[in-house]
Amino acid sequence: MAHLLGGESLHLEYPTRVVFDAVTIGVNEGDRIGIVGRNGDGKSSLLGMLSGRIEPDAGRVTRRGGVRTGALDQADTLDDASTVGDTIIGDRPEHEWAGDPKVRDVIAGLVPDIGWDTRIATLSGGQRRRVALAALLVGEWDVIVLDEPTNHLDVEGITWLAAHLRGRWSRGAGGLLVVTHDRWFLDEVATTTWEVHDRIVEPFEGGYAAYVLQRVERDRQAAAAEAKRQNLMHKELAWLRRGAPARTSKPKFRIEAANQLIQDVPPPRNRLELARMATARLGKDVIDLLDAGVSFDGREVLRDVEWRIAPGERTAILGANGAGKSTLLGLVAGTVAPTAGRVKQGKTVRLAVLDQQFRELDDIAGDRVRDVLARTRTTYVVDGRELTPAQLLERLGFAREHLSARVSDLSGGQKRRLQLLLVLLSEPNVLILDEPSNDVDTDMLAAMEDLLDSWPGTLIVVSHDRYLVERVTDQQYAIIDGRLRHLPGGVDEYLRLRGTASSTSRGTADARGGGGAGARTGSDARGAAGPNADTSASAPRPSAAEERAARKELSATERKLDRLSERIAAIHERMAAHDQSDYTGLGRLTDELREAEAQTSALEARWFELTEIAG
Repeated sequence: MAHLLGGESLHLEYPTRVVFDAVTIGVNEGDRIGIVGRNGDGKSSLLGMLSGRIEPDAGRVTRRGGVRTGALDQADTLDDASTVGDTIIGDRPEHEWAGDPKVRDVIAGLVPDIGWDTRIATLSGGQRRRVALAALLVGEWDVIVLDEPTNHLDVEGITWLAAHLRGRWSRGAGGLLVVTHDRWFLDEVATTTWEVHDRIVEPFEGGYAAYVLQRVERDRQAAAAEAKRQNLMHKELAWLRRGAPARTSKPKFRIEAANQLIQDVPPPRNRLELARMATARLGKDVIDLLDAGVSFDGREVLRDVEWRIAPGERTAILGANGAGKSTLLGLVAGTVAPTAGRVKQGKTVRLAVLDQQFRELDDIAGDRVRDVLARTRTTYVVDGRELTPAQLLERLGFAREHLSARVSDLSGGQKRRLQLLLVLLSEPNVLILDEPSNDVDTDMLAAMEDLLDSWPGTLIVVSHDRYLVERVTDQQYAIIDGRLRHLPGGVDEYLRLRGTASSTSRGTADARGGGGAGARTGSDARGAAGPNADTSASAPRPSAAEERAARKELSATERKLDRLSERIAAIHERMAAHDQSDYTGLGRLTDELREAEAQTSALEARWFELTEIAG
């Protein structure tokens, strides 16, 4: 296959860390590459170097002569003064672009509902994203580079985009590089997966499902160092093999090998046990929407909604942007009053909402993460084992150095995980998740799903992330023309109802007799305990004297961590103000910073130990 572009011995670093070191990669004709990795490990930086927007500190980017590369990054660079038509088509004459079937397909797939003469400044964030994507896709490119292209797209838009990218080039032609946390989308478009981690880029054959299988095998060979990650990936693989068999039909691996890896792994959820526990906590009455409707300014948004939510129900709500999903959530949560019918809430309901605005974090924005955790002092049970808030946060991917950070300084993904932790620790029995996958990488999505598997309450999810929807819920509903409709065939049935089923090649719902995520039974009813169950919960409790000593040392450790945090902040300020050409001076500051960070890491490790002893 002919070479399109690549990198030789790429090295990239920032003042405080090295992102890539001696990375050599290549993109050939016909490659469709999905890029995964933890937030902050360098996925967007890699795209930036390959597309020419970021200059590596060492090494070089190679391109075949004449290769045309088009890129979509996460930043919004549209001109507010321009119109939609000018942004997408430019100054091309109408007879030229209107006669091009590829251009018409892009316009019909992404912006059919947006006026051609509408000013960019008047568009919503989701509309602007679709316009930017359309402007890229109407061009002729040999290589397309996409950074989180599914952000702000609904299920239909994501399905259209996957079909478009699959059929855009002839077989063996063109190249695609895409960073996304949407695992369903990765499986649809990628034939190769690159994992970015630890300053390197590691290639895997196939899409997300194949990547999981290979990574499980890699982790199995290094079990001592990767035990926690391995267990999580085994559970993920078990769901992939049991719940969505079509996903692993494409990789060139023996299915028997996958089955051997998961033969001792229990199903993700014991649905019968969770339903029993949910009924005990909630009773039989949860929330009933009885012939409910909502109108705003004379416009009917929802009508004739009849939905009796059961204890332990795990439901996803689908619908196009603007269909009324947020209004429906408001009805359930009690923040929107029905203008027709009524909403009846059970007396024992304790409802919590994980929203998109991080409202739970507003009052603690100036606090350090460890101080927030210290105030909770609540345990959380996962797979029969009690975890402290600190342990739970570590399970959600927080590094120990993040404990000293202020909440306001956390990244979007870190805030999302802290927000989920605080919501779970508030002990609700009805939980609403509104786009929980925003700002979260694939590893952390798997960790979140793992926690939700053992949560014994009623779960309602609104998300455009098809993989997450099928993974954490047992049934799906859709809002279509203002009415709530049950989907026995899951997302595939929704797409057929919306008239877009022909754009997806999967067709798995028909092959399963209409059975989507909501139709899976059988192995889901098995017990959650298995040979891999964690039995560490039976460890002996510390004595009262040990607890008192631990609390005393804990206070002293927190004071030391505060002083170290101030020292690290001061070093960063000195580095920023230092003459950047004075490499010797910068080297001394870097050494000082590393020493302070090492001390912080050691103290935070001790802080974790002390929080478990102090209780």
